[in-house]
Amino acid sequence: MANFLLIHGAMGGAWCWERVIPGLEAAGHDAVAIDLPGQGSDATPLSEITLYRYADAVCDALDVMDGPVLLTGHSMGGMVITQAGSQRPDKLAGLIYVAAFLPQPGQSLIEITHLPEAAGDSVQANLVVEGDPPVSTMPPEAAPEALYHCCTQEQIDWALPRRGSQPVIPFTNPFTPPEDLDAAAFHALPRAYVTCLQDRAIRPPVQELMFTRAGCDPVMEIDTDHSPWLSRPDELVAALDRVAGVLAAR
Repeated sequence: MANFLLIHGAMGGAWCWERVIPGLEAAGHDAVAIDLPGQGSDATPLSEITLYRYADAVCDALDVMDGPVLLTGHSMGGMVITQAGSQRPDKLAGLIYVAAFLPQPGQSLIEITHLPEAAGDSVQANLVVEGDPPVSTMPPEAAPEALYHCCTQEQIDWALPRRGSQPVIPFTNPFTPPEDLDAAAFHALPRAYVTCLQDRAIRPPVQELMFTRAGCDPVMEIDTDHSPWLSRPDELVAALDRVAGVLAAR
């Protein structure tokens, strides 16, 4: 049995994992999802939201969980779990990235999206950024093709009203390990990756670049879009269950 803490991506919330958690529990695992600051039901002021505020919220959740925990992030949530993992390596059994950004130290999400391997992603092409501090949204007519093109109409209709806006500042904050980092403990953490082969948001070439650089093992493949928690929840459960088994056997 594993303990999963599930972290959503941009414009999401804990709701993103609603179709995954029952399957993980049926497989014998414990699983919980949280809203990041300013997302879902969390009312953190927009001006206070950064990557580091996200990571602190995850650390707060980890601190009250029985460990060790498999910290799992989707999309932008990969940035969050990397930052939080560097702050609490002692609480973790491993890091799992689901079609997620996986930064090197000093690297921001925006920098990753400008790598040559990331060219042509449909999120950057459709984001609308407004306000001060800036907030990004994606028009509902663009989201199905960008994020949910392997989903049924029922799944799309369920997700679209739940999507929110996304502060831009966390996109610009680089992964910054803490000064008192236990480098040996952090680098020893197992890292696994679930890559989505039809992803239009984080293109497969840049996913491969990231999980190769980070030495992720195992790497699981799902032949779907950027949102396997919606389009292929049973396959995602099976992948996460297999990752938990592989890591537990080491």
